[in-house]
Amino acid sequence: MLARIADPTRCDRCYRETSTGDNMTALTDRFVRAVDYARIAHAAQFRKGSKIPYIYHLLGVASLVIEFGGNEDQAIAGLLHDTLEDCGEAHEAMIRAQFGDAVADIVKDCTDGTAEGKASHTDTEAKRRDWIERKLAYLAHLRTAPDQTLLVSACDKLHNARAIVQDLENSDVGTRVFERFTGGRDDTLGYYQALVEIFSVRVLPVARTLDAVVDMMHVLAGAESRTALA
Repeated sequence: MLARIADPTRCDRCYRETSTGDNMTALTDRFVRAVDYARIAHAAQFRKGSKIPYIYHLLGVASLVIEFGGNEDQAIAGLLHDTLEDCGEAHEAMIRAQFGDAVADIVKDCTDGTAEGKASHTDTEAKRRDWIERKLAYLAHLRTAPDQTLLVSACDKLHNARAIVQDLENSDVGTRVFERFTGGRDDTLGYYQALVEIFSVRVLPVARTLDAVVDMMHVLAGAESRTALA
C-alpha cells in the first residue's frame, strides 16, 4: 500500500528506491516537458492505418529506451525522435535550446529525412526512389552512429515492428499492412532485416528482441527468406 505523502515532490525515500542500482533512470521535469512538447508537435498526427494518436508510438519508444537501460537524455530523444521528420526542421533549434545538445544530436541522428524533404516528392515512383535512397543512407549512417543514438533507433524500430506484426496477425488487415508503406512488402522486410543485422553487429541488448519480432514478421508475411535491403 502506498504511504500518504504530504509533498509528492519531496519523496526522498521513493527517489532513492528508484534511482540507485544498475541501469536505473531517474526522470526529472525535463522528461515531463518533453512529453508535452511531443504531444503538441504531433497533435494532428495518427499512427498509419489507425485513429491512434501518434504520441502512443513516442511514449512506447521512450518506455523501451528506459526498459533497455537508457538514460534520461535518450528517453527524451525517444519522445522527440520523429519531430524533425514529421513536423519540420525548425524543431531542431527548439529541441536543442529546451533539452540540450545531447538530446538534439540523438534526434538528428535518428532522422532519415525531414518533413520538407519528403513533401517535395509527389508522384509514386519518385517517393519510392526517395524512400530507398533515404533508407540505404540511414543504414549506412547507423553502422558508425554513436551508441546513444543506436539504442533510441533500435527501440523505435522494435516498437514499429511489433505494430506491423500485430496487424499481420489481425485477419482484418493481414499482409495488406504493407500497402501503407512506400517500400511495399519486400523492401520493408529487407529494411528491417538490415536493421537487425546492424544492431546485432553493434551488440545492442535490444537486438535479440528485435530479431525475434522481425523473424515473426517474415513468417507472417509469407517470406521465404530474410534478405537485407541493399
